[in-house]
Amino acid sequence: MTRARRLTVLGAAAALAGSMVAIPAAAGSAAPPRPDAARGRATAAPEKSPVAVGYGGAVSSVDADASAAGISVLRKGGNAVDAAVATAAALGVTEPYSAGIGGGGYFVYYQARSHSIRTLDGRETAPRSAGKDLFLENGTPLPFDQAVTSGLGVGTPGTPATWDAALRTWGSRSLGQVLGPARKLAADGFTVDATFRQQTADNEARFRDFPATAGLFLPGGKLPAVGSTLKNPDLARTYGELANNGVGALYDGAVGQDIVRTVRKPPVRPGSTRRVRPGKLTAGDLRAYRALSQAPTHTRYRGLDVYGMAPSSSGGTTVAEALNILEKSDLSRLSEKQYLHRYLEASRIAFADRGRWVGDPAQENVPTRGLTSQRFADSRACLIRDDKALTSPLAPGDPRHPKPCGSTGKAAPTTYEGPNTTHLTVADKWGNVVAYTLTIEQTGGSGIVVPGRGFLLNNELTDFSFAPADPAVHDPNLPGPGKRPRSSMSPTIVLRHGRPVVALGSPGGATIITTVLQTLVNHLDRGMPLADAIAAPRASQRNAAQTELEPALWNSPLRTQLEALGHAFKPNPEIGAATGVQRLPDGRWLAAAEKVRRGGGSAMVVHPK
Repeated sequence: MTRARRLTVLGAAAALAGSMVAIPAAAGSAAPPRPDAARGRATAAPEKSPVAVGYGGAVSSVDADASAAGISVLRKGGNAVDAAVATAAALGVTEPYSAGIGGGGYFVYYQARSHSIRTLDGRETAPRSAGKDLFLENGTPLPFDQAVTSGLGVGTPGTPATWDAALRTWGSRSLGQVLGPARKLAADGFTVDATFRQQTADNEARFRDFPATAGLFLPGGKLPAVGSTLKNPDLARTYGELANNGVGALYDGAVGQDIVRTVRKPPVRPGSTRRVRPGKLTAGDLRAYRALSQAPTHTRYRGLDVYGMAPSSSGGTTVAEALNILEKSDLSRLSEKQYLHRYLEASRIAFADRGRWVGDPAQENVPTRGLTSQRFADSRACLIRDDKALTSPLAPGDPRHPKPCGSTGKAAPTTYEGPNTTHLTVADKWGNVVAYTLTIEQTGGSGIVVPGRGFLLNNELTDFSFAPADPAVHDPNLPGPGKRPRSSMSPTIVLRHGRPVVALGSPGGATIITTVLQTLVNHLDRGMPLADAIAAPRASQRNAAQTELEPALWNSPLRTQLEALGHAFKPNPEIGAATGVQRLPDGRWLAAAEKVRRGGGSAMVVHPK
């Protein structure tokens, strides 16, 4: 390998970061103080910027209020873990349709002192009474939308336990301290933007069927106006209860009792014609819940160490396998057509293997080491031809016994997964980094707000397969007692010689994996600065007959060129909404977020420079 090539593949992040110093110093500065909400006027949201550079730590999320909450904790001496929880709690206020204490997620942490990566699996769990027939009636799968808007789809929330475990293990502040900014935000209110109003409009019909939901998100019986202030005093009180009594208030206390009551007897509006099936969640299910500390996935790529989330998430294994497949391709020298073709094929293959092998490792035999091995990836990479696209659904390989171009069993299509979620990325002045993806599943979750508590319940159990896609093919993602549904969440941290290069993640259901993969390849191989790698148009192939394309690629000559190889496409107006942080060679942090998707993200640093 030439010296120039080594610079490209090993030093891309550092070399490219140096080219970004011309960003205006004021970009991404922390938010100014919010006006006094007691005056009754709409509070101004902090200004959004997709890029920020400076010292003292960085926060990147989809929302400016949430990023500002994390920055405020960093400014007061908190570390990255403290700031990540503060940011997540604020997202529960301003992004309640994507995240909140009624959901779950995955937390990946880089500890600068030990140069090590640790993770927490805070995925929701099925009730211990759940069987494989959870979503079957008379042997037939329920319609998806009916399963979503029900008590059946609600899993035991994992987000509060994740916050508690992260703070107790790695944090420097108490839960009560880091919940402070979010409590104030919920009490004072946040400014409604066009994205929030549209998401409310998309859910309006079902929100109206639940009085607690309508009362919170349809003030005065109407959609919230853009520019108005939306307050959530119930959530402020709930956060106060968690601050004073700990997360036991949810897992073994009054908040939990309200959750169980709501799941088992959904509070539907009198006169509603909607059939809302009750769930079977119990107080015992809440008491039994634990956020799991576990080792990350790991693979080497271009001399870098790529760490992700191990099962029950499929993100870490699938991103790792696709990168390993691409390892022997010099993506920096390929044309755009050749690069996209290889990227799509690697993703197609990795998703075929994901579907066959990945589920909850507590109940499934998941060959994580094999899925992330270079040997297995090499045995699958030989399927890729430069002159012809593969056909989906593609049969999986066997990571336990890799054979060149081999497959095992029948091909099965990828099952459906909802497109929402949120992600945040944080770094602190000591060099610690957090990549944290959290969710309540669909936009608006189950649609059911817990009365008097101010948060939506998840519909996470609909991430299970309702039935096998093919009865002849084992499906590791069928429901089971206490089982965690497979996820695509892919919080990722990349190190060089034990030190951070870049950390990132995204929402987007199964497109999370392809978003993270494509952003990594754009940045590390194709030479794009992180903000540009995030903003670049996306394509998502998930072992499906058609690849999804954002408009810039759909309307590009590249589509025709790839169709000539046998690729088939369908449009998707928006794929993912990534955030990331990057350590620059001079010690500064660069935070990056979306420029346009979901209304643009919010990158901030403590001391812009």
